[in-house]
Amino acid sequence: MEVQDHESLGRWDGLSSRDASSRDAAMDLIQQEVLRKVEAIGPLPAPVPSPPASGCPQRSDLNDILAHLLMLSKRCPFRDVRERGIHLLQTVQDLGVRIPRPLGNGPSRFIPEKEILQVSKVDGRTQSIFEDAFAALGRLDNISMVMSFHPQYLESFLRTQHYLLQMDGPLPLHYRHYIGIMAAARHQCSYLVNLHVNDFLQVGGDPKWLNGLDEAPQKLQQLGELNKILAHRPWLLTKEHIKHLLKAEAHSWSLAELIHAVVLLTHYHSLASFTFGCGITPEIHCDGGHTFRPPSLSQYCVCDITNGNGHAFHHDDLGNQDLNGEVEVLMERMKQLQECDEEATQEEMATRFEREKTESMLVATAEDEECVPSRDISRHFEDPSYGYKDFSRRGEQMPTFRAQDYSWEDHGYSLVNRLYPDVGQMLDEKFQIAYNLTYNTMATHKDVDTSMLRRAIWNYIHCMFGIRYDDYDYGEINQLLDRSFKIYIKTMVCSPEKTTKRMYESFWRQFQHSEKVHVNLLLMEARMQAELLYALRAITRYMT
Repeated sequence: MEVQDHESLGRWDGLSSRDASSRDAAMDLIQQEVLRKVEAIGPLPAPVPSPPASGCPQRSDLNDILAHLLMLSKRCPFRDVRERGIHLLQTVQDLGVRIPRPLGNGPSRFIPEKEILQVSKVDGRTQSIFEDAFAALGRLDNISMVMSFHPQYLESFLRTQHYLLQMDGPLPLHYRHYIGIMAAARHQCSYLVNLHVNDFLQVGGDPKWLNGLDEAPQKLQQLGELNKILAHRPWLLTKEHIKHLLKAEAHSWSLAELIHAVVLLTHYHSLASFTFGCGITPEIHCDGGHTFRPPSLSQYCVCDITNGNGHAFHHDDLGNQDLNGEVEVLMERMKQLQECDEEATQEEMATRFEREKTESMLVATAEDEECVPSRDISRHFEDPSYGYKDFSRRGEQMPTFRAQDYSWEDHGYSLVNRLYPDVGQMLDEKFQIAYNLTYNTMATHKDVDTSMLRRAIWNYIHCMFGIRYDDYDYGEINQLLDRSFKIYIKTMVCSPEKTTKRMYESFWRQFQHSEKVHVNLLLMEARMQAELLYALRAITRYMT
């Protein structure tokens, strides 16, 4: 795992400025530093299988800088920085030093790079969103690139995440990133863990904490049980768990701190779902995102950075398969449900919910393969064997959580806003955008009302967590969501680390990638709200 020191991180700060002259000055300093290091090391001998980084600190540092320049040349929203990054890499290559090239096929393993927005070809609104994101973190990460299919949502997501991680709040900055690491690690999401390890160190976190949860302060260790239950079986959370955290003698949490921690945990559990569900690849400048090995077919040229030839596209064009009618069948079912005048009784509605809840527990996730977390990830949490599937196989009954007794709109929203001002508002906006987002299209069909389908997806996820809406007919779910789609939803929400490209491709095969990303936004936000509801209900019960 690449961990950068404070001095090396500082060199990039000026590139985040909206002032072109400040970026230019920062690039001048980076160029001087790179050329000085190149001169000190001298040209490399004939290519070797991998860069001799570990044995030479100077070369290791230079390689880190070159990898960062590669990322900037592909991802920086400022054109001047991209162009100077390309030019500097070309200069270094001309001096006989190997430069890195990207690995993989862009930000996602599931979506061809050519279908994802390029930073050089965006409209004014998206450009502004990208610049804000880059200014906040010094990077435009792959999650943001994939979310850019839906700029309205991306803007809300980034604003909320920025507030949670960087603005005034109950928890110190390094605690926030460490909690992000703990939450992402529960689902073995090395992508998010690695990002926040670097962020944790950048804000002054103690490197010893990264050796394992048992090296972190007792206060954070006590969060381990809440992290575990929220991630896998939130219905088991009680006010006793909350009392244990708030009443610990020397290491107690305040209510405001606990709300901040709960929002961070649920944010990163659900973001891990999105990361796996979209096949997000490592960042270009991180481990697994680049290589210094020369390509096997031909000599790599720096011009490949800009024209995308540094790697091959491997995408199965499923559109040519015999899938005629998939969309039309779904649209016809939606039409029939809308025209149906028959109203079920309250008893029948309750029965349909219980049936769907029970069936959702029996849906398998990705052939139920066993995923054993690596030591690198599992050290950040306790009890690796604890998961959703254990519950569903023991024949226990999941209690029903009636939304009319405790809902986000009537209860959770105000509690969050009272203890962590403005965050309730931001979360509510994000939930609403994901739920209501529509372009009135389904695959190639236009002017389609998709509200029934969006509601079925959202309510199915809440149903898997035992949450029932009395006014919803759960019989609609089986009409609108087929088995392959249910398997994908169950896996991505409950065991996201098992999500495969085949599963992503097997549902809604005639739909566009942007529509599948929208589905993943719905899954992510519905999961986050479900976890939040259980946590906030437990806190409310403790308070009363």
